[in-house]
Amino acid sequence: MALREILTYPNPILRQNAEPVTDFDESLRKLVNDMAETMYDAPGVGLAANQIGVVQQIVVIDASEEKNDLMALINPEILSGEGSQVDEEGCLSVVGLSAKVKRFNKIKVKAFDVEGKEIEFEAEEWFARVVQHEVDHLKGTLFIDHLSSLKRSLYKKKRKKQLKEEQAAKNDKQDK
Repeated sequence: MALREILTYPNPILRQNAEPVTDFDESLRKLVNDMAETMYDAPGVGLAANQIGVVQQIVVIDASEEKNDLMALINPEILSGEGSQVDEEGCLSVVGLSAKVKRFNKIKVKAFDVEGKEIEFEAEEWFARVVQHEVDHLKGTLFIDHLSSLKRSLYKKKRKKQLKEEQAAKNDKQDK
């Protein structure tokens, strides 16, 4: 297993539509293990493959308190959703922001496990929120896309300033 770099906004890979997985082989299992290690290290409750630069429909999730219930979803699809909930969300790829986002309260999901076996399940409340957030990543959608245009533009402006400051600090370090 290996830790992978988590890409951050505005990296264009985060906006790409992920491709379906067709090979359920050892390289897929290794990638899922790397993703899990990266997610736990971050720490996070979910991670989509495109967040580490792999544009494939793979997510790992562990929404348990104990961090001992890892779930890998390959080619996940939300079949239906009902009800709604509004709660705070953050994202490993959206640095320094959390905000209230409206999501379905209950969803039905179809996916495959790492062996290629089809699975279907229902998710509610917090777990449903995490699944929806990660599936959004596979479509190139970030949680900031669910915010008002004002909040989104304020974040983009703040992030642009952060990146300029980081670059300036890097340049200063190189000059010394």
